[in-house]
Amino acid sequence: MLFDSHAHYNDARFDDDRFEILNSMQKNGIGYIVNAADSMESIEKILPLSDRYPFIYVAVGVHPEEAAELTEADMDRIKEFSRREKVCAIGEIGLDYHYDDVEKAVQKKWFDRQLSLAEEVNLPVIIHDRDAHGDCIEILKKHDIKRIGGVMHCYSGSAEMAKELMPTGIYFGFGGTLTFKNAKKVRAAAAEIPLERIVLETDCPYLAPEQVRGQRNSSLYMHYVAEKLAEIKGLEIAEIERITTENAKKLYKIP
Repeated sequence: MLFDSHAHYNDARFDDDRFEILNSMQKNGIGYIVNAADSMESIEKILPLSDRYPFIYVAVGVHPEEAAELTEADMDRIKEFSRREKVCAIGEIGLDYHYDDVEKAVQKKWFDRQLSLAEEVNLPVIIHDRDAHGDCIEILKKHDIKRIGGVMHCYSGSAEMAKELMPTGIYFGFGGTLTFKNAKKVRAAAAEIPLERIVLETDCPYLAPEQVRGQRNSSLYMHYVAEKLAEIKGLEIAEIERITTENAKKLYKIP
């Protein structure tokens, strides 16, 4: 069984066949899914899915691109949501400097604030880091990630950056980008990071693997990522599935 440690099944691209796809997961080898929020609005949409499906868990938090209008009242609401039984993380949160829609100072403020909230409620964090590696590491080092746990979602940093983050106990998420033809840096990082610190993800409906690139991604394509990681690590796919699933369960404190 595979564990999709980061998905977005609330996305509108699943509106026509959401339940049909989710109903097919377990018979296709997908044992667990963490559905990650990216805005206050999305939290309300993903919670019912976790009620409907025993294998779906939830992360609550606000993506940096949605941070401009955040308030302390929103932090109170996230804290309240975090008490739900199947909420297993605060996320996805972080920094995204690829676009300049939200000022860097605003992004940093709410990233730092949501990390503090995660420490308060003792939940791991799902971290979005795009073109912001230096600031992201600086803020992370201010917090006790080793105690609460966390994952660098869709890891795009170097092997050297991963080594710098190792003492925090953080995990590294790899998805469809691992299979891309031009993803040499990502594969080099995956080769250096110990398998015990790697989890698999889709970020669906985004980042479909090379074999289905351009299509809507889903957890049903995770085997392509597992196959690539098995090739990189020189292991059988079954071993990759077993270890990365154990890692994700440990990260999210799922029995």
